[in-house]
Amino acid sequence: MSGTDVGEELGARAARARALALLRIRSRALAVAILPAAVAVVLFAAGAQGHAGGAGWDAARWAVTGVAVLVLVLAAAVAVAVVRARPAVSPTIAVTEEAAPDLYRLVRDLADRLDVPAPSAIALTPDCDSWLEDRTHPSAQPKQGSKPGSKQGSKPKRSVRDFAAERRRRRRVPAAPVLVIGSPFLWWMRVAELRAVLAPVVAGTAPSAHPDIAAARRFVRGLDAAVADAAVTGAGPVRGIPRAFVGWIARLLLRGCRGHAAEMERCVAAAASMRAQTVDYGLRIVAQEQVGLAYAGWDRLLTRVALPAWRMGRWPSRLDAGVVSALTELSRRDRLAEGFTSRLGERPACDLLEEPGTADEAASLLAARLFHGGPAESGPDWSPVDWQQYPEEVVDRKWRTEAARLHRVLDSMGVPPVSSADPGVPTLARVMQHLAGPDGAGEELAAGISAEVAREEAGAPKFANGASAQRASGGGGPDPLDLWGPDPLPLFPLQPPRTGTELLADHVAAMVCCAAVDTAGAAPGLDWLDGPALLVDGERRADLVTPVLTLVEDGDAEPLRSWLTGLGVRCDKPVRLV
Repeated sequence: MSGTDVGEELGARAARARALALLRIRSRALAVAILPAAVAVVLFAAGAQGHAGGAGWDAARWAVTGVAVLVLVLAAAVAVAVVRARPAVSPTIAVTEEAAPDLYRLVRDLADRLDVPAPSAIALTPDCDSWLEDRTHPSAQPKQGSKPGSKQGSKPKRSVRDFAAERRRRRRVPAAPVLVIGSPFLWWMRVAELRAVLAPVVAGTAPSAHPDIAAARRFVRGLDAAVADAAVTGAGPVRGIPRAFVGWIARLLLRGCRGHAAEMERCVAAAASMRAQTVDYGLRIVAQEQVGLAYAGWDRLLTRVALPAWRMGRWPSRLDAGVVSALTELSRRDRLAEGFTSRLGERPACDLLEEPGTADEAASLLAARLFHGGPAESGPDWSPVDWQQYPEEVVDRKWRTEAARLHRVLDSMGVPPVSSADPGVPTLARVMQHLAGPDGAGEELAAGISAEVAREEAGAPKFANGASAQRASGGGGPDPLDLWGPDPLPLFPLQPPRTGTELLADHVAAMVCCAAVDTAGAAPGLDWLDGPALLVDGERRADLVTPVLTLVEDGDAEPLRSWLTGLGVRCDKPVRLV
């Protein structure tokens, strides 16, 4: 055996040893549950043989029997609750073989080269990661009778035979896990790079197929799901007390399983990595660099570009295509472009999909739901926007909305206009005069803006899960978050809440940009790494932050006034608000 084979075998043996340790914990729990019953059997057997006679022993036998029955009933209830608990499933976009035959072919060829079982299905996630996910639990199987986009009440009538067929189908779930691929990888990576990155992931299907490891994973996932069920509030005392008891038992068992489970997964990953060294190992080292680059670009795209649009009720419908532009710009700024152009000439991995645009749109909508929250489908207050429309429909609208909010707060504070001749005209001079004056009280203005933003966010609709979002949007199709649970959206907020000073600085900068657009011929633009940008003569001006912060934090308007004079911006001219 080669060194790689030895390392893989050692990792697999260690993983099986940890799996057996987890199964022993399950066996010990079962032994504790049947111990009173065993004692009762011994006492009755002794009485039948003439030993341990008398009234005292009879009372002991029946007392132990009662305890045994109670313990067995509770153990059975806990076991049923753990088995029936629905494990959390990562929100993903399902990719059928008809929608991506080349991608399925690549994964199966990779599995054949690794001599491991092929994944049962492929799904996409709006994140820079890839993994195998066990979806053998019946609750994780898609339901029949509802199609995407169908309305509620349009389900066809189903016979008893249909229900029986569905029950058989849901029991015959595939044993192989589902391969979840980060959607940014498909657009940024080339086909060979994607194959190299997926090799250690696909290699993990071999340990997953081992019965001991599979049973140990089901046991831990069941306990984790039972704890999650017990944490759900609002069930009432009739259902809440039993749930709390099941959750307490499950948490007790999880404490004993945590170390073994973590070590088992580490050994499984090590064994899979050793097996994958036989396939594209040299290319995988290079591809890992692209993984880190993709993660950096994806994070910047979400926080700087997508988040402002989401806050405006718009969701960019081509996020994965946008990450290519963001990473191209990042490579250009960091002078990483040598060899980069030739790499882009190779076949991108998104060509493995039959309709990349449809997949990109679905992943973009799911990203908006996970990282910001919102409906499952488009609506009047939640509509898609493409990159060509972004400057006008997101950037310009964002600036004018924030400028209007700033002047509303100034009005509520009784701040007078600069000129008494035009009392109702919004001007930049009014804002600068208030913040730079002796009675500017910037903290009061920041508090007023924070309260205004909080009221607007409180009035926006909130969605707890996929089902509620569908009801609000009028759709009846399947939702990727239906299997996640009742946790409120967003599940993964991108940024902490902004402070009052940050909000005030954003609003003042928006007012400056509106004045520059209306009086100096500037234009709204999109920077792939920094989001909304002010363009002057086609070039981005990135030097606005410092003078705005000087005005907001120190009350000094001179740096901003000099900046405005250099661009020819008229502070006394009115600006157009939303």
